[in-house]
Amino acid sequence: MGNKLYVGNLPYTITLESLSDAFSVCGTVESVKIITDRETGRSRGFGFIEMASGDQAQEAIEKFNGNDFNGRPLTVNVAKPQTPKHR
Repeated sequence: MGNKLYVGNLPYTITLESLSDAFSVCGTVESVKIITDRETGRSRGFGFIEMASGDQAQEAIEKFNGNDFNGRPLTVNVAKPQTPKHR
């Protein structure tokens, strides 16, 4: 199992610090990235979290997927590899 997670349906007001703090209950958070709109700089409502191990990532999925986080049910699963964009 991978240790990079996709986190969807995030509240638009979420910060990197609060997201990292929430997931740290499942283990060591290696990195957090919230995807933002290029033009406005606002959150697009999803991001990625990298945990220290696959076991910690699995624990985070079990704890947060479908559960309420600041009024929104999160979608948490293993991130799929990024595919190159063709231009």
